[in-house]
Order: sequence, then C-alpha cells, then structure tokens
Amino acid sequence: MSDAVADVAPIVADVAADGPSAALRWGEKLDGVRPPSLRVPDDVLQRALSELDSAIVDALREAADRVRRVHRDQHPPATVTTVVPGAAVTQRFVPVDRVGLYVPGGRAVYPSSVIMNVVPAQEAGVTSIAVVSPPQPGHGGWPHPTVMATCALLGVTEVYAVGGAQAVALLAYGGSDGAVTVDPVRIVTGPGNVWVTAAKRLVMGVVGIDAEAGPTEIMIIADDTADAACVAADLISQAEHDPLAAAVLVTDSESLADAVVGELALQTPRTRHRERITEALAGEQSAILIVDTIDDAIAVADNYGAEHLEIHTAESREVADRIRNAGAIFVGRATPVSLGDYAAGSNHVLPTGGSSAFSSGLGVHTFLRAQQVVAYDDAALAAIAETVTTLAEAEDLPAHAAAVTVRRR
Repeated sequence: MSDAVADVAPIVADVAADGPSAALRWGEKLDGVRPPSLRVPDDVLQRALSELDSAIVDALREAADRVRRVHRDQHPPATVTTVVPGAAVTQRFVPVDRVGLYVPGGRAVYPSSVIMNVVPAQEAGVTSIAVVSPPQPGHGGWPHPTVMATCALLGVTEVYAVGGAQAVALLAYGGSDGAVTVDPVRIVTGPGNVWVTAAKRLVMGVVGIDAEAGPTEIMIIADDTADAACVAADLISQAEHDPLAAAVLVTDSESLADAVVGELALQTPRTRHRERITEALAGEQSAILIVDTIDDAIAVADNYGAEHLEIHTAESREVADRIRNAGAIFVGRATPVSLGDYAAGSNHVLPTGGSSAFSSGLGVHTFLRAQQVVAYDDAALAAIAETVTTLAEAEDLPAHAAAVTVRRR
C-alpha cells in the first residue's frame, strides 16, 4: 500500500490545487478517455434509465427496496438522560450534509454498489449526494449506462464521469474550472482498486472515509451436513471478482473437503471468468483448512475476520451466534453471499483484511455523527459546582473553575 500511496500522492496534490481540470487531465493520461463533460447531464442519466432493459430496472428497484427497508430500521433513536432534576444530557444522531460515493468501473459493472452506497446515505438524511464513476471509452466517455441508470432510478442527479485517485481527490477538495463547480464532501465511501484505496488514505482527515477496502474474501465454515456443490459454488462466486480474492473453506470433515475439491474442478471450467477464478483459488490467499472440531473452525474464523462468512453446519444459527469477527455472516444453505451482494437487504460494502475485528460495514451509521446536547439549570449547576471546581483545581486549570464560580454570584 505504501507504494500505491506514493504513486497517487502527486495526483491527489494536483487535483487539490487545480480541481476539475486536473481530474480530467489525469483521467485522460491514465485511462485514455476524456468525457464530453465532467458532470453527466441529467438528460444522459434519464436516457440511460429509459433505455435499460425493463427486467434489469425491475431487479434494481426490488433490490433497492429491500436495502432501503433494512437501512431505514438502522437509524438509532436519540436518548435523553436526566442526570438529576434540572440536568439532562441528550445524545442525538445528525447526518453529514454532503457525501461522495465512489462506484468502480473495472472488471465488472456495479450498479449494486450504487444502491449499497446511495440508499444508506439517503436513509441517514444526507441532503447532498455526489456519485463518481470512471468514464468508459465504449460508452461515449460516460460512466457505464447501467450505473447512470441506477443513479437516475434512485434520484441522484449529481454524477461525475471520473474515476481513480483523481475522483477521490476531487470529492475531498472540490474545485471549479469555469465549466463546472464541484463542492467538497464530508465523507467519501465506496469500494475501489488499490489506487482508489491509497487516495482515500491520503485524504482521510480532510474528509471521513468508510474504510480502506482490499480484495474480497469469503470464508465458509462447514461440517459433513453441507452440500459440497453449494460450498464450491460460493467459493467460486467470490473468486470471480479478482485474482487476489480469497476463498477459504474451514471444515472438520475430510470427506466434505474432498467433495468440494471435486466440485471446484467440475464447476470452475464452466464459468465465464474461469481464468481469474482459477488464479484466485490457486493463490496463497485461498485454502481448504481441515480442523478437529467446529469449535476450532470458529476460532479460525474469529482470528481471520472475513469480509463474508458463510455457515454450513447442522446448527448454523448457533454457530453464527458465536462468531465475533466478520463483516457479514450468512446463515445456512439458503443464504449465499451472492444474495447479500444484491438483494438480501444487507449491505455489501464490508470490511476486508481482518478489519472486521474493529470496524463495520457500510450502513446508515456511516453517515451519522453522535452529538451530545447538555442542558443544566441554575440549581443543577449549583449542586455540582464544588465537584467541578475541585477537579479543575486538581488539574491546575483555575480558569475552568472560575467559569463555574462566576455563575454563582
């Protein structure tokens, strides 16, 4: 990552200084494409939606509805604590006012990432949402039509044809070139390649970020009751993303392990992206681990902290309840990761690289700030004044004490 940070630092600095002009310049230099305009016109967005296959529109609408229902219930309520009569502390949750959402455009098209980023922000109450996605030479220099159509479907009208580190920098610093003005955002979210992740690291502190995403991961805990064909299919599904994707099976059953190896050999050649899948499954990041007990498998899973963790055991729910570290847990044969990628209602932007041990996936909380409101009346202040002044004097901060005693005149 340090090499990537060094590589993108000049890009970030240039965009911070020169705004949209620099972002377009770097996009043309690195990707060989320059969009007709940085901001995608509304009529282009609407045309993309009107021309999208109706079956895809219906699927996007259903997926968005399920994600919205789940995320609407995530908004935490305010709490009001009466410490003593006349003294109250309220904790409330306030949305940031503007966010920037990155939608990748590399090996695959990701309209699902539009849903997974936009819907939680909308449900959090964010009033200004900007989406960035790389311009595509095969689509007139605009982002992929399905990405643009999904933005239009969700009511997002501020979409920029820019990707890579330059897109992250533009969201963080904003700028104007006379033709377009981009206001800086408060938070940048969304998955991307190593250069996007490096840029997010560089702008962190100027803006908030969701996470530093790495290659996708799936770990499956399974016993001898598991369906080997399903286990293999789920390992393959995540290996399909990237040659660096990690696909790991942890089982206490040698017979299941053998059966899964057989299914991988059977299913992989039938897939469209067999080359990258084969590379991912053969990589050092992927493995089949045989342990003595499911208790051992749980320990392995907690130590690994997978982005996606599937449970295929006789008591899947009980095993899931014992897991502490995972981005998302998928319980039982009928709950594959692919369901969560699109339409379970959960979010697919999840912590990778073991960071689930200390961080969470994208959700409404990503776009909220906990804010405390403290209100004491005169009597309540008088009752606690001596405690405050004693502690202030103990810390050699007499002006702190004076700020209380001046109110007791």
